[in-house]
Amino acid sequence: MSFSYYGELCTELYNLTKKVGQPLGGDIEYYRERLQDCKGPILEAMVGSGRVIIPLLESGLNVDGVDYSPEMLASCRQHCKDRELKPNLYESNLLEFSLSNKYEAIIIPAGSFLLIEKRDESIAVLNRLYELLLPGGRLMLDLFLPNQFEIDGKFSGTSAFSLPNGDMITMEEKLVEVDFYNQYKVSYYKYEKWREGQQIQSELQRFALRWYGIEEFKLVLEGIGFSEVVISADFKYGTQPTNSTQKFAFEAIKK
Repeated sequence: MSFSYYGELCTELYNLTKKVGQPLGGDIEYYRERLQDCKGPILEAMVGSGRVIIPLLESGLNVDGVDYSPEMLASCRQHCKDRELKPNLYESNLLEFSLSNKYEAIIIPAGSFLLIEKRDESIAVLNRLYELLLPGGRLMLDLFLPNQFEIDGKFSGTSAFSLPNGDMITMEEKLVEVDFYNQYKVSYYKYEKWREGQQIQSELQRFALRWYGIEEFKLVLEGIGFSEVVISADFKYGTQPTNSTQKFAFEAIKK
């Protein structure tokens, strides 16, 4: 058993709990509405198994996807094939991702940007995305803050999920590190698949999350060169955030 970021069991559970087209607090509707006037290509970075890209494609938008996990991309490709969709899907680390064509918009939904563990790599990724945008192109992503229950240094728990074929996946989480000064936490997830009372598969995932203050992240974007940064609470465009439990959608323009 080895550590995995988004391996086979993690991807299977993700597909079960975050189905294609399933909104998380209104995010799909938000991105679809904000992108509806795009005429050029769009990129979904950290595309995962297709929860967001597929409804955007079905609405007529021209969207490519990129992800580091081959398991997630394989799932996304199958979901697209089932719906007779044929987007360009790339397997790549965002630090190394490079194309000759540029995008009118780049999106990173579901707080996935926070999964970039090291701050310097986060900044490098934002610079890379800036390079991939057309002049006047938009970067759109959403972030969240961990709550006290998640970072009190004591959280652990086990959950069980039933699969359509009768199998079961159990997931055990243990919080192993919290660094308030550097704004990150690390958890270990243990996945086990069970069939008729017998364990048939297991997988470990190291899950790191780095968070940012709202004004801090705006300054980061402006430092890279983005302008006209709009921060919206809970996917209501232009609504100012008021508390730490909200989701924070950022939209910024490449000069």
